[in-house]
Amino acid sequence: MRAAPLYAGHLSQHLTSNPMLNARKQKSIDFSCNSATFRRGPLWWAESTPPENGTKKEIENQRFVYYDGYWIRYYQPPAESLIARKNLIESLTRRTFHHTEHGINTPGHALEGARAAYENETDERKKRVNAAMLAGALFNRATDIFRTVVELGGKGVKISRSNELMQECGQCFKEALELGKQVKHYSGQEGIDELWGEPFRAFTVPIEQFYESRFIKIAQAMHNIDCVADRLKGVLAPLLSFADADKLIDHFATAAKYECETMRSDSVNNFMIWPEFISASEQLAEFPGQPYRDPHMPAWLHSTGTKLIYDGKSLIEWIALARVPMPASTDLFSAECDEFKAATLRVTRPLKQQRR
Repeated sequence: MRAAPLYAGHLSQHLTSNPMLNARKQKSIDFSCNSATFRRGPLWWAESTPPENGTKKEIENQRFVYYDGYWIRYYQPPAESLIARKNLIESLTRRTFHHTEHGINTPGHALEGARAAYENETDERKKRVNAAMLAGALFNRATDIFRTVVELGGKGVKISRSNELMQECGQCFKEALELGKQVKHYSGQEGIDELWGEPFRAFTVPIEQFYESRFIKIAQAMHNIDCVADRLKGVLAPLLSFADADKLIDHFATAAKYECETMRSDSVNNFMIWPEFISASEQLAEFPGQPYRDPHMPAWLHSTGTKLIYDGKSLIEWIALARVPMPASTDLFSAECDEFKAATLRVTRPLKQQRR
């Protein structure tokens, strides 16, 4: 199942149903490029120096914003209101649970039981899981409270930030953020602190400011995707049996960057980008290489190479869907690349040959 959209229900004001404009928009999507040419060229880099972070421009009737080396598709934040903030917090809460380990989406009404289980557990491994379950209960309790506040506001009952309900809501988010450090990504490799901080940040800062922080994280995620792809291509490049892998890696990494920035509610782009992302993922995962190109390559080492490709594909996929960098998992993958490269260098003959 696809991840919940980051900005559910808020279509950008610049999107249009005009079919002629939609056709022109499709021309701007080039899935064949590599990280060096992603949104580069005269339309993007007319200036001699990179633009300042936060710079916006419109190309082919779509708006983009620049952060940290990347032009990112821009979506207009919704107008500030309690309803908009409630929708955002609910979406972020669903998104957090989607990308974390199973079994921790504890309902808010079970908060007291979750806290007692956490406090009474003595086994360290079990206590970490109980901490994750408690964080889930706190998240849901905070979301429940804020939803109730908005419903009361709709009935004319005004509740200020200093109200006891709002104070408890903020405290639940804050405690969930602290406990969230013990929650793992569903891969089991690492936690993603940024996900646990987003609902709390959406509760405390203006919506426009929250959107700005998300664009920055998307730029960081794109950079992480490029780093993983470049590392994988660099390790495989000297090996004749993986000579064609670089094109598939570039294709998937580019599709992943498009996926990373695209709202699911963006009907103009989503129905092109999601199928491209999935098909590129499948093509890369199924790539067998050509082991007979190098008869001196041990079969076990070739199998290790195909596993490395699959692991790199999985990591890029996780980053793109979470829309945040994953440094711990990237370090693990980099170590895996180092081990594979060292193994290839121990083969009794040079692997770098002149390609015919």
